[in-house]
Amino acid sequence: MSELAPPRIRIGRYNIKAGPVAHLQAERQRLEGLSWEHFDAAPHGATIGATLTGVDLAQDLPAPVVAEVRQALLDYKVVFFRDQHLTAEQHVAFARRFGDLEVHPFLKSNSSLRELVRFEKSPEVGGYENGWHSDVSWRAEPSMGSILRAIEVPPSGGDTLFADMGAVYDGLDADTRALIDPLQAEHDFTQVFGRSLPPEKQAEMRQRYPPVEHPVVRTHPETGRRLLYLNRFFGLRIIGLPDDESQALIDRLCRQAEVVEYQCRFQWSPGSVAFWDNRAVQHYACSDYWPARRVMERATVIGDRPA
Repeated sequence: MSELAPPRIRIGRYNIKAGPVAHLQAERQRLEGLSWEHFDAAPHGATIGATLTGVDLAQDLPAPVVAEVRQALLDYKVVFFRDQHLTAEQHVAFARRFGDLEVHPFLKSNSSLRELVRFEKSPEVGGYENGWHSDVSWRAEPSMGSILRAIEVPPSGGDTLFADMGAVYDGLDADTRALIDPLQAEHDFTQVFGRSLPPEKQAEMRQRYPPVEHPVVRTHPETGRRLLYLNRFFGLRIIGLPDDESQALIDRLCRQAEVVEYQCRFQWSPGSVAFWDNRAVQHYACSDYWPARRVMERATVIGDRPA
């Protein structure tokens, strides 16, 4: 970052800052210099998101194309595709090119393919995914990535936002980074998925999926990037801190995903596909379309244990 970068300033008595988010410069310039052999890429945010054109996900893609899509995922953290009118089987086949797929133990699946989670919202079923989170961080080995396909979308609303958690970590002050680098947090499914379970079923699922500990700051296993890995949906507490300090620190850290400069936003249309690196981003599904219908399906690629 240039030494001439203008400073961020604090506004009045409030804990808000204004001014250029200058630490994004190097990553933004790196992404602007990328070129691709098998598709074109149109970036979205400063350091996150790109729409890829020239790829038909319904086809059995050659290995070099799959490898380049994976590299684009690592670089842009989330990639988008338009006009991909896939069958459920084609959706799963594409996702399998990136690894084994998980079966979600709590969410409704496609009627014929257990690997596809189906999000079918309506006047009777509201959307409760409108909070910043990374998927299944309550697993011992959370997902590598998710591939979400739009089947039916509302006339307006229902966008999904993504936040670059590497940019979030880099934007923390040095003292905060030093504080959180060695910390571990406990992740648990019960805050979200335990709400609808009777006590005996919740106890059964706790046996299958006990709370797990993950580093507050993880290292991306493929890029080596340091990333904030903590969310308020599943992050229960920080190990070794009193409850009030733990809650305050989790809240302060997770609020950094709300900085707009770290984000990109995707407006869905039928046949749109988003593929995000669940290790590197958090996402937020806007729930502003009720009572309209919104139908999506998601395949999730199994990942590794955060370190």
